[in-house]
Amino acid sequence: MGEGERFQLGTIGALTLSVVSSVSIVICNKALMSSLHFIFATTLTSWHLLVTFCSLHVALKMRFFEHKPFEQKAVVGFGILNGISIGLLNLSLGFNSVGFYQMTKLAIIPCTVLLETLFLGKRFSKRIQLSLVILLLGVGIATVTDLQLNALGSFLSLLAVITTCVAQIMTNTIQKKYKVSSTQLLYQSCPYQAATLLICGPYLDKLLTDRNVFAFEYTTQVMFFIILSCLISISVNFSTFLVIGKTSPVTYQVLGHLKTCLVLAFGYILLHDPFSWRNVLGILVALIGMISYSYYCTLENQQKAAEAAAEASQAREGDSDPLLKVENGNAALNSSGQKGPAWGKDKD
Repeated sequence: MGEGERFQLGTIGALTLSVVSSVSIVICNKALMSSLHFIFATTLTSWHLLVTFCSLHVALKMRFFEHKPFEQKAVVGFGILNGISIGLLNLSLGFNSVGFYQMTKLAIIPCTVLLETLFLGKRFSKRIQLSLVILLLGVGIATVTDLQLNALGSFLSLLAVITTCVAQIMTNTIQKKYKVSSTQLLYQSCPYQAATLLICGPYLDKLLTDRNVFAFEYTTQVMFFIILSCLISISVNFSTFLVIGKTSPVTYQVLGHLKTCLVLAFGYILLHDPFSWRNVLGILVALIGMISYSYYCTLENQQKAAEAAAEASQAREGDSDPLLKVENGNAALNSSGQKGPAWGKDKD
């Protein structure tokens, strides 16, 4: 199996793991928050990150991966920024209607495209842009219902979008710049993400719910779902870094909207959540956008690979031509050198 095929299989595996683990944790957290009324989302996320770090530390001791330190400022800044973005997204949900929060999540893709175009010089073809527009339109139809605006909520949403976009772009660029794997980056940044949310989580949850996470009654059932959620989060956090590292922040967001559609579908099938024609139409339109995005991304990647192979072939041919010329030149010199003495003898 060639390197390209292995990479494609790895990417498909990462995407599948991300979808399965994310949908699983949403269903688990929905049971935890809706049925058992444990509504402390930010604190729960901090526990997720803490458990993820502990599991990775055990994996490191068991030599499942190698520790690769790199620039400490980058690690600390990245970890804190990730923690802040999670907190801001939760605040955005708390201070806005559900519809406006969904619009905030939809805004992440165009914002990411804009930032990558302006600061990283990345170019997105018209076909990719159209596919993203169709995708966002479909998810918007399926999820956005009421749009109630307020100044504070809008400001928090703007900060949440910017910090999330920058954090996801950094996830991709750091892995490439410092040649670290998704596991190595997650292991080093997890403590800073967890510490940020462990410090601010209880205060944010108190602000949003008017309840104290430490005063909650932790029954056996609640503890079971918290532990289950934390275990699933290991896979969620790992697959997030893996997908962004292997693909791009935009592809990760597209995958996120696929998860949203799947959660809506599973909610209707398994939990009998209300489902309307808007949900069905939106999911179908979103699927068209996702399929076209995947198709055009694959097509353009194949074209780039073919162009790179052609350039490499030309470079090899270019490298071989001078050698031929040098050999021909040496042969000519040798030939003239042999004729020289013969001419001299005739003259004498």
